[in-house]
Amino acid sequence: MPFLGQDWRSPGWSWIKTEDGWKRCESCSQKLERENNHCNISHSIILNSEDGEIFNNEEHEYASKKRKKDHFRNDTNTQSFYREKWIYVHKESTKERHGYCTLGEAFNRLDFSSAIQDIRRFNYVVKLLQLIAKSQLTSLSGVAQKNYFNILDKIVQKVLDDHHNPRLIKDLLQDLSSTLCILIRGVGKSVLVGNINIWICRLETILAWQQQLQDLQMTKQVNNGLTLSDLPLHMLNNILYRFSDGWDIITLGQVTPTLYMLSEDRQLWKKLCQYHFAEKQFCRHLILSEKGHIEWKLMYFALRKHYPAKEQYGDTLHFCRHCSILFWKDYHLALLFKDSGHPCTAADPDSCFTPVSPQHFIDLFKF
Repeated sequence: MPFLGQDWRSPGWSWIKTEDGWKRCESCSQKLERENNHCNISHSIILNSEDGEIFNNEEHEYASKKRKKDHFRNDTNTQSFYREKWIYVHKESTKERHGYCTLGEAFNRLDFSSAIQDIRRFNYVVKLLQLIAKSQLTSLSGVAQKNYFNILDKIVQKVLDDHHNPRLIKDLLQDLSSTLCILIRGVGKSVLVGNINIWICRLETILAWQQQLQDLQMTKQVNNGLTLSDLPLHMLNNILYRFSDGWDIITLGQVTPTLYMLSEDRQLWKKLCQYHFAEKQFCRHLILSEKGHIEWKLMYFALRKHYPAKEQYGDTLHFCRHCSILFWKDYHLALLFKDSGHPCTAADPDSCFTPVSPQHFIDLFKF
């Protein structure tokens, strides 16, 4: 009876053993070729490093086919998503609870997929993904990796559709691609969960996303009603004072000459510096003009290079100190039904809640 086998001397081909010897299975080979052709992005950017290529010429063709095949198999697996609003954060086993909660488990179970559709939570989730990309990527399990990139794909598609916050996503993808390049080049020196071929294909996907965002063209909206330019100066000035990011002020100042004049106001940049930084930090990075005046705008960007800016989000995750529960707080339910967002047993639940910054979220799972 003939049977299928895999010849180790000819990787990538399927063979049939018969009475006359080994014969190649053409149908299986054609199927494998179709799987290998699903991903056509050039690998030259990834395979070239500063010291040379990762693979030599003899291994390149086989590695490329295997990389595409592994990515195809990984991509067809069912994505594991939860829609939980809260999770219990336990760092050790007890009589009542066994095991502990990891960063990957928290990322899997909390409903980040719906959070990115909420304009109040969008920046918060993006910042969290950025911090994970910088330092916690190797700690994610295989399922958490899939969910991470699935949510990232939804974020990119959302930005391409509505053109909101492209700069944030460009920064996120830049940090993620830099981390992946370092990890892939140093494979063997660091623990990278999963097949190396899958990670290389993920890096190719990130490069494709970066190119799509680079080619993004903002469409000019035709509106015959009231526009921003029709507002009085004091209202335009109040809008600028609401911004907490200097780049947003510069971007808005490019819209009209009037907004440019208002965006160059020294008092505006002074308030921005005072909001984000302490006076001791000012003294270390003073920038004076020829007339002896402080250049607050230049100081703001100089200070941003040395100190982290104060984070500001419309909504964040919350942590209940009484219950050790991490949860999304629904303000509508809280007002209507006095719902705390999780099954809290405290007499005064609101006094136990603490907003969780993206960095605090990661620190919760450092054991």
